[in-house]
Amino acid sequence: MSIEIRNVNKQFGDFTALDDVSVSVPTGKLTTLLGPSGCGKTTLLRIIAGLEYADSGHILFDDIDVTHVPVQKRHIGFMFQHYALFRHKNIADNVAFGLNLLPKDKRPSKAEIQKRVSELLELVQLPQVANAYPHQLSGGQRQRIALARALAVKPKLLLLDEPFGALDAKVRKELRTWLKNIHHELGITSIMVTHDQEEAHAVSDEIVIMNHGIVEQVGTSEELLTNPASPFVSEFLDV
Repeated sequence: MSIEIRNVNKQFGDFTALDDVSVSVPTGKLTTLLGPSGCGKTTLLRIIAGLEYADSGHILFDDIDVTHVPVQKRHIGFMFQHYALFRHKNIADNVAFGLNLLPKDKRPSKAEIQKRVSELLELVQLPQVANAYPHQLSGGQRQRIALARALAVKPKLLLLDEPFGALDAKVRKELRTWLKNIHHELGITSIMVTHDQEEAHAVSDEIVIMNHGIVEQVGTSEELLTNPASPFVSEFLDV
C-alpha cells in the first residue's frame, strides 16, 4: 500500500508541529522519519495512524483519502516503544488479541486463530514462549511479540514509533537486523520513527529528515550522506 501525505499542517496552541508537510511512502518499503526531538515526526506518524487529526491537508492510502477515517478502519499495525503486552494474558493470547476483536463476520475460527498465532511465533523465532507470560520474557523478546501481535490482523501498513528505544545498545543492534529481514520477507509498507541515526541508516529503504515541522530532505541513506540538500541535513548527519 502506498501512502501520500499532502500539505499537512498541525498546530498545538501557538506551536507549529507540522508546516505544510508532503511525503510519499512507496509500497512495500520501510521509510523512516528521522530528526531531533520536537521536529514533528511522532505527530506525523499519529496523523497517518488516525490517532491525531491534521488541521489541514490530506492522507491517502493507495490514492484513497483517509484523512477523516477513524483509526480502527485504517487497517494498520502498531509497534510502539511503550506498546505494552497484556500482563494477565499469555503470549499466544497476546498475539491473538487483535484477531479476537474482529467483527464476527471477519473473525477467523478458533482453529484458524491458533494456526495464525503459531505462524507468527515461528516468524519472530519464538514458538517456544506461547504459554509464557510477558514478565517471563526479556525486553527484546517482548518487542518481537509486540510485532507478532501487530502483524496478526494482516495490516496493510505497519507503524513503528521508536520500537527499540527502551532496549540496550546490543539488543537494539540485533533487533534492527532482525526487523529489516522480517520486513523484506513480508514486503509490508512500513513507517518508523526514530531519533537514532545509526538505526535509520541500518534498516531504512528511504529516510525523511525532519526539522521544526518541515521536511528537509527525502532520500536513501547514501543519497542523504553524499548529497545533503541543506545545511541542517549536513550538520545533523555530520557529513
